Amino acid sequence: MIGRIFAMAALIEALTWAGLLIGMFLKYVTETTELGVWLFGRLHGAAFMFYVVVTVIAAWRLRWPLWATALAVLAAIPPLVTLPLEIWFKRLGLLTPTPKPTQSQGEGNGESQTINRDQLP
Repeated sequence: MIGRIFAMAALIEALTWAGLLIGMFLKYVTETTELGVWLFGRLHGAAFMFYVVVTVIAAWRLRWPLWATALAVLAAIPPLVTLPLEIWFKRLGLLTPTPKPTQSQGEGNGESQTINRDQLP
């Protein structure tokens, strides 16, 4: 569930970035209107904050390594980087929950064994 929310937040963040870039083009290059910057500046600010909060929650709930968490937060700074990052994270399996610890096979001592993402096929 949180993986889907992260994907949605990444898309919204990228779309509002694109809108802000178009708005800046209209304001500073063509000098036709400031409406795009006014509207998308506010929308992107909210989307950015939503993305960062969702990223921190996803990193905690999905047990991301530190490098993935840092990369996901930093991806919000340059324009449109959250989309390829989300696709890459999906391919790596970082947007799905990690398997729960399982009981050791053949051992009756009651100790559990944690399955690492790197051990999955």
